[in-house]
Amino acid sequence: MDRFENQVAVITGGAQGIGASISIRLAREGARVVVFDRDEKQAENAVTALTRDGLRAEAMAVDVTDEAAVSAGFQTVVDRYGRVDIMINSAGIVGPNATNLADTPTEGWDEVIRVNLRGSFLAAKYAVRAMLPRDYGRILLIASIAGKEGNAGMCGYSASKAGVIGLVKSAGKEYAETGITVNGLAPAVIETAMVANMNPSQVKYMTDRIPMKRCGTLEEIAAMSAWIVSPEAAFNTGFIFDLSGGRAVY
Repeated sequence: MDRFENQVAVITGGAQGIGASISIRLAREGARVVVFDRDEKQAENAVTALTRDGLRAEAMAVDVTDEAAVSAGFQTVVDRYGRVDIMINSAGIVGPNATNLADTPTEGWDEVIRVNLRGSFLAAKYAVRAMLPRDYGRILLIASIAGKEGNAGMCGYSASKAGVIGLVKSAGKEYAETGITVNGLAPAVIETAMVANMNPSQVKYMTDRIPMKRCGTLEEIAAMSAWIVSPEAAFNTGFIFDLSGGRAVY
């Protein structure tokens, strides 16, 4: 497939997990992928795997919480390729889990809000600026079913993803009369290394609430993300798509 031929896609947190799987999918469909990740070594490894297969990709060391770094990253992409067609923000952390509100460390709360919510804001802000001159763009922010329903034991994560959902709905309306769409994706538990490192009791709590009784796969989230950021999804903006195995159907 070549539906992203000649398009430039910036994927934050693209060195591993969800971001890496989306990078592979878009690159295989013709996009030139630019991976933003604060772990430069992992980002370079991910890109090496793509280029080894003949795909177009490069890595940039960008921390999404650092406004100067995010701004400079997007400017570099525009200077180099003249455009940003797609931006998917998948950079994120879990933060404190299997931990009640009263026991949640304030520094843990601050960090998860900083990465998940501030990072989404900065990535979207500078992506829009890069897209406006061409009046075209697709922005996708990875939220979570926890942002809709809340996960007990994960108050910081749940609050940060609820904020991402609000950001999508607001920005989607702001740019609805342009060629730029802003959408979100709210997955339930996806099989990633990040989930593997969580407290097992927390993972069981989340998985037990999925009617399909399984985690989502990286291939499933990549496939859905690819459609959302494609030209085919032109009449969707400000919307939160579910990928929850039946947990949320609203």
